[in-house]
Amino acid sequence: MPLVYAGVCSHAPGITGRKHLADPEVSDAFYAAFDDMRSDLETSGAEAVIVIAAEHFANFFMNNMPSFAIGMADFYDGPIEDSGWLGIDKFKAPGNRDLSQRLIAEVMQTVDVAYAEEWLFDHGIAVPLHFLTPQFDLPVIPVNINCQGPPLTPLHRAWAFGEALGRAADAVPEKIAIIGTGGISHWPATPDSGRINYEWDLDFMDRWCRNDRDALLDYDDLNVYADAGQGGFEIRTFMAVSAAAGGAQGTVHFCEPIPIFAVSCTVASYDLSPQEA
Repeated sequence: MPLVYAGVCSHAPGITGRKHLADPEVSDAFYAAFDDMRSDLETSGAEAVIVIAAEHFANFFMNNMPSFAIGMADFYDGPIEDSGWLGIDKFKAPGNRDLSQRLIAEVMQTVDVAYAEEWLFDHGIAVPLHFLTPQFDLPVIPVNINCQGPPLTPLHRAWAFGEALGRAADAVPEKIAIIGTGGISHWPATPDSGRINYEWDLDFMDRWCRNDRDALLDYDDLNVYADAGQGGFEIRTFMAVSAAAGGAQGTVHFCEPIPIFAVSCTVASYDLSPQEA
């Protein structure tokens, strides 16, 4: 059946690991937006959530870097990082191997995709789950798009992959939610760490909310690198959600720079209700 929820959010490790250092006037509003997102996800009746993230060399490295990968297991352990550093206790998140296999088979009709029967969640998935499924009671389908090691997944292929995920969700009887996680602009593990290009972030989210395919695919990696850092390559995960949402229009619920978290912390969603002709 059609997707029942589609949204995006930030996944920076500081969101949980350095929350005590943030300005509470701003960070509390961000956490409230996450809580609203959790409530909306629960209200949607989703029976599984696809989480699209950018892998941080926790499972895939330069000896094997797929453009796209989908998890196919009954459970996933996390976080791979030190719990004291990330601020998230070790957990076991439920998967759904049968559902994953059916989704993968459908995606493969149009897009080549790798699958992984073992997957250790890093902060890219662990941070969103910490807020959105705090009881770890909703099956997770982890998805990775290569935003790390060149050659990066081309933007138009990330869009095609998102369309394939949307079609796959349509093809199964379960109610599926999809969430993309990432930056937006950030310069992790560099001397510029903590830098944020807020104007660039707002422009990107305007394109995202309008679900403007041409405007979203108009980016090129050299300019993204210059204006949004290497962390900006994670726009691919947001774009895949746009494609999966099939032209739905979006709303930004929160987007503000929180320097100690090193990103413009963002929560946004698409309106998937039927549109009048």
